Amino acid sequence: MIKVGITGGIGSGKTTLCRMLEEFGVAVYYSDDRAKALMGNSETLRRELVAEFGDEVYQDGRLNRLWLAERVFRNPERLAALNAIVHPAVMADFDRWAEEQCGPYVVLESAILFSAGLAERVDCTVAVLAPLPLRVERATSRDGADAEAVRRRIAAQMSDDELAARADYTLVNIRLEELREEAESLHKRLCHVPQKA
Repeated sequence: MIKVGITGGIGSGKTTLCRMLEEFGVAVYYSDDRAKALMGNSETLRRELVAEFGDEVYQDGRLNRLWLAERVFRNPERLAALNAIVHPAVMADFDRWAEEQCGPYVVLESAILFSAGLAERVDCTVAVLAPLPLRVERATSRDGADAEAVRRRIAAQMSDDELAARADYTLVNIRLEELREEAESLHKRLCHVPQKA
C-alpha cells in the first residue's frame, strides 16, 4: 500500500478533495485534527509540552490553544520547538494508522506537508491549488474570518507556485464539478503508483 500526501493552502480545497477520495473508499488521515487530538489525549505529548512551555499550556486538563498560539506563531524558535515535539508524534501515529488500513493507498492530508518535511514520509504528493481571490472568498465564508486576516495567513504559507513545483501531481480547484472529475482521474492514477523503495 502506498502513502499519498495531499496539501494545499487555506481555501484551496484540499479537504474537499480528500472527502471525494473517501467516497471511493480511500482512508484519509487528517493530520491537523489528529495533532489536536494527540496534544489533548497523549500523556507523553502532554509531559513534553509542559516541560517545554510550562504548566499554563494546559488549563483545567485541556490544551490551552489560544495561550499556546500566542507564544509560538510570532516566535520562530518557539514554533520550531512545538513542531519538534508534535510532528514526530503525528507521524508515528500516522504510520500506526496506515498499517491498519487496506486498499491500494492511504492519504496523509496536511497543509504543511512540504514545510514540515512530512513529504519525505509518503510515496507521492498532490497539491491542490486555486486562485487567490477564490481562496479568500472560500475561507471568509467558511470560517467567518476577516478577508485581510485570511490574506495574511495565505501570505505566511507556501505559495501555489512552490507547491506546484514540489508536488508530483497538481489539481486546480475552481469549480466543484471539475474537481470531482479530477478526483476520479487522480484516484485511478494513484491506484497504480509504485511504492518508494
